[in-house]
Amino acid sequence: MTNDGGAAELIPGLGDIVPVPAAKPARPGRPAKPTKAGKPRKTPKKGVRVPAETLPVARIAVDVALPHLDRPFDYLIPAELADKAVPGCRVRVRFAGKLVDGFLLERAGESDHEGTLRFLERVTSPEPVLAPEIAALAREVADRYAGSLYDVLRLAIPPRHARVEAEPPGERLEYEAPGGPGPWADYPAGPSFLAALGERRAPRAVWSALPGPAWPAAMARAAAVTLAGGRGALVVVADWRDVARVDEALTAELGEGRHVALTADLKPSERYRRWLTILRGTVRVVVGTRAAMFAPVHDLGLTVLWDDGDDVHPDPHAPYPHPREVLALRAHRAGAAALIGGFTRTTEATQLVESGWAHALAADRVRIRELMPRIGPVGDDAELPKDAAARSARLPNVAFQAARRALEEGPVLVQVPRRGYLPALACGRCRTQAHCTACQGPLALQSSHATPYCRWCGRIAGDWRCPECGHIHIRAIVVGAKRTAEELGRAFPGVPVKTSGRDAILDRIGPQRALVVATPGAEPVADEGYAAALLLDGWALLGRADLRAGEETLRRWMNAAALVRPAGPVVVSADGSLPAVQALIRWDPVTFAERELAERREVGFPPAVRMASLTASPAAIRGLLSDARLPEGAEVLGPVPVSAPAPGQGPAPQEGGDPERERALVRVPRAAGVPLARALKEAQGVRSARKADEYVRVQIDPLELL
Repeated sequence: MTNDGGAAELIPGLGDIVPVPAAKPARPGRPAKPTKAGKPRKTPKKGVRVPAETLPVARIAVDVALPHLDRPFDYLIPAELADKAVPGCRVRVRFAGKLVDGFLLERAGESDHEGTLRFLERVTSPEPVLAPEIAALAREVADRYAGSLYDVLRLAIPPRHARVEAEPPGERLEYEAPGGPGPWADYPAGPSFLAALGERRAPRAVWSALPGPAWPAAMARAAAVTLAGGRGALVVVADWRDVARVDEALTAELGEGRHVALTADLKPSERYRRWLTILRGTVRVVVGTRAAMFAPVHDLGLTVLWDDGDDVHPDPHAPYPHPREVLALRAHRAGAAALIGGFTRTTEATQLVESGWAHALAADRVRIRELMPRIGPVGDDAELPKDAAARSARLPNVAFQAARRALEEGPVLVQVPRRGYLPALACGRCRTQAHCTACQGPLALQSSHATPYCRWCGRIAGDWRCPECGHIHIRAIVVGAKRTAEELGRAFPGVPVKTSGRDAILDRIGPQRALVVATPGAEPVADEGYAAALLLDGWALLGRADLRAGEETLRRWMNAAALVRPAGPVVVSADGSLPAVQALIRWDPVTFAERELAERREVGFPPAVRMASLTASPAAIRGLLSDARLPEGAEVLGPVPVSAPAPGQGPAPQEGGDPERERALVRVPRAAGVPLARALKEAQGVRSARKADEYVRVQIDPLELL
């Protein structure tokens, strides 16, 4: 271990360390040097700090962002802090002349550092907030994603609230095993999966959930069986609405006070209060969004991840971990069960099944047919009706008639892939896309009476004229959810039209008839299920320049269709011969995922291989690659320019981009994933030690490759 500069040494990037005065106490573990007269040294003067008598060396994870300093540093524990300085507590230390935060990882009897050690400045709190298993997990996650330990600890441990910390801990409530398999009776392997949980074994399953609202109850029953067997359960879902549903199911299954829910919308003090109940063992069942993947559940026996393909799961902060990988690591380290579920199956989950790490858990085809909706594909133009009202709503005749009949029985869901009113415009004569004359960003409309504006810079483009033909009139290229709601209101007079999207997301709606226009992921749950669903503009989802376009489109369609009543009509606006549409019609996401994985294996794309993304200027990328000792078989793809809009101004067009930023991909076989991360991390450290001007963003297995 090393010290931050207790001796006079130079740490690259932090400047000179002030030499420690000579009159320092002797290092622990060594007897005091005798004086010339042969007598031991006198007792230190008043005010001079002396080290603790037992285990006086503290190994500290210091809050320093420089990659080449990603290691523990040794400090001395003063005698007056010996009782408070416990492993896992928060501390303050002097590092490179500044007071910085840190976590005490462990105490030791001696240090390998040959210089003089500095003392801890203070113990911020004696609460051991960093559990040993979470510290080890954070180290492994940092190495897996080419990141630093403290970056992961920032994600794992919430900020401190002293008042909350001083509150007395509650009492753990006992719980008896529930009776019967509950919702798991619909799955042939469901009862045996629950039995293994109750016997404290560690089954691992990839769960293809049946359509309908029963999935939260199934998760709650699995967590209840695990808790009754004496172990804890951790459930991670995509957003606050899913947390609320699972929270409600857990309350019905376990009763009050036996679980907690962690979400980003909680006040910091309340979030820390709930987190402390987990840390102290008061509750052992947790449900939350991605940050909950590091929750310090005591005696973890089950990890659950719902809808692992949702793009909100990966953390947007370095080192960008995905809950699927983190929960898999936790299950492996703790000997716990693992359950990855959803209405669809990702290629990554399919890889886990094919590798033997997990087994498939699905219902039989007879039960699936009983609960699934009836899917019908239609073309976008060939089926346009003669009815003027339907034509104004851009609905094929089949979709229009299905919605008209279903509205007599309840609400109808309309999924539109684009938000806004008219997010893309073109010349009304020659169809050339309309761009801003100042920044070349795409023009859009916010309402029927608004003036076109630039989605990048916000400039009003009331004087726009087509640069190709000089025409001044515009037409829509893409229609958003707001315009669709307006058109449906005219096509179905007297029917309430509700919208759910980024600006305002609805959680639930009643059984009354209504048209609910929602963007993917924002569909509210109907109390008695939707009478029908219309999935519009399928080309906008399937035509995206994304490796996962087909997989993501099927996931969004099936998540919406699962909200429809059994045998209810679902009309999808797409070509029925496409593989994703066929998988939706048959309700067979497993075969589609297996086919996707086989195709990616042939062309060498994740998850068949491991891949790293490097984003920076061309010079910075070249410098990092020259410093990296890449594993054998590594292949560098690119770099190519990064297409990126101005911050917060929406997506950029495919062509063009930022000429100052490029992106390179490094591809290696799956077995070389850890060596690749290690090589890139070491190269980042070399650049950091050289005080490189630019930081290279490194992402391991990013969701977006194109």
